[in-house]
Amino acid sequence: MRIWAILLATGMMLLADAAAGLKWTAPAGWKNEGSRPMRAATYTAAPASGDTEGAECGVYFFGKGQGGTVEANLDRWKAQVTGADGKPADAQIQKRTIHGLNVTVLDTSGGYNGMSGPMAPPQGRKPGYRLLGAIVEGPGGNIFIKFAGPAKTIAANKQKFDAMLNSFDKEK
Repeated sequence: MRIWAILLATGMMLLADAAAGLKWTAPAGWKNEGSRPMRAATYTAAPASGDTEGAECGVYFFGKGQGGTVEANLDRWKAQVTGADGKPADAQIQKRTIHGLNVTVLDTSGGYNGMSGPMAPPQGRKPGYRLLGAIVEGPGGNIFIKFAGPAKTIAANKQKFDAMLNSFDKEK
């Protein structure tokens, strides 16, 4: 009980979320907006100094075998961020293993076009954005994590994003 009181008094909230047989811990300081259609969780990060809007991190789980391949999702995310020429911006792709889970991470910056399609109308291009995406291959299916927002806000929260990724583990 004392630990919870200390955590609450310091503003730290260390709660684990779960989907697809995996659990993770949301970063301290990010607001948990709960689940939404097609999302296991949604978090928001406050704007960094100089930015007028914050960033959003969606954690998606569509069901075992659903949501497309790792490559198809990387391609979709790359297409959502464009350079000044309107072509997809360069993206860094990294593969790693976290607690025995295969994880693929994407990092790209440019003009953000957001999601579009039958469930999400086009948002228009927002310059100066950054998108961090990750796909965690879990026993119950893949979890897709997309963290997008103004580049300064994403940079200020990258360490928290990485900590969240590193917290992914199989549920016991």
